[in-house]
Amino acid sequence: MAVPEIVPVAQEPDCRTSTIGRFSGGQFLASITYASPDGFAMGDGWEEQQRLFVVLHTFDHDGRHQESDIWCAGTWAEQMKRPHGERSVVARAEARLADVLAGLAEREYCDIAIRPFRLTVDGVVFGLITECHAEDEDGEHDWAELYPDQLSFSAPWNGEYDT
Repeated sequence: MAVPEIVPVAQEPDCRTSTIGRFSGGQFLASITYASPDGFAMGDGWEEQQRLFVVLHTFDHDGRHQESDIWCAGTWAEQMKRPHGERSVVARAEARLADVLAGLAEREYCDIAIRPFRLTVDGVVFGLITECHAEDEDGEHDWAELYPDQLSFSAPWNGEYDT
């Protein structure tokens, strides 16, 4: 089944889509996620390439991507050197996420519906990108993947995701 023009994303408290919803300006999708530059291959030094990002994508009321605030909190290597406390990479990311969410007027956590989009920041691909995973020959895009979070959406297009 083809990817719909607007893809539903279900808000699930205490899960990976807990920080999505609506605000006075439209819809938002926020997360904290580790990612490496596009094309990166594991090997020596991977700890310096694996970075923790705080991501806030905003969309209009019709699900069109408006803008993205993407901030790098640090690397896996930095987190391993200082794994605890308010100066750890994870603590900085959590503080930043709280700040960006607090800046959304009339924020409400709920299901959203957004259109596919794509952007690259610091060599890392972000977005809701349609792909073809079906084994039929028509090559129809039947899947939408949220990058770099690795959340996959597909038929029956009810907003639930696979990891």
